[in-house]
Amino acid sequence: MVSSLIMMILVIKSKSVDAITCEEALTRLMPGQLFLTSEAFLPISPCCLAVANINAGSTTTSICRSLCRRFQQAASGLGVSPDKAKELSQLCGVSTTVAIDPTINCDS
Repeated sequence: MVSSLIMMILVIKSKSVDAITCEEALTRLMPGQLFLTSEAFLPISPCCLAVANINAGSTTTSICRSLCRRFQQAASGLGVSPDKAKELSQLCGVSTTVAIDPTINCDS
């Protein structure tokens, strides 16, 4: 499963978005993959730390939109549960500027 995420990261065209790249964000979320694909009941600490770090790097609307789009692309290829993705920031206690939600409109 981890190799699938790595492949998705390599396939998705590298795009720098100011403070954090989309690939960095996806790589940082790797510890949350079991939770996001419904194989774990709760996210583990490294996953929540990643959510907080990604949020801290999401400093502009452009970054937020780019990350949102990349999360959607990766989620569709990895079988991410939309419900789990929506729960992630709340369970981690992080109020995020970027929705980790494969069903959201990234332009709003």
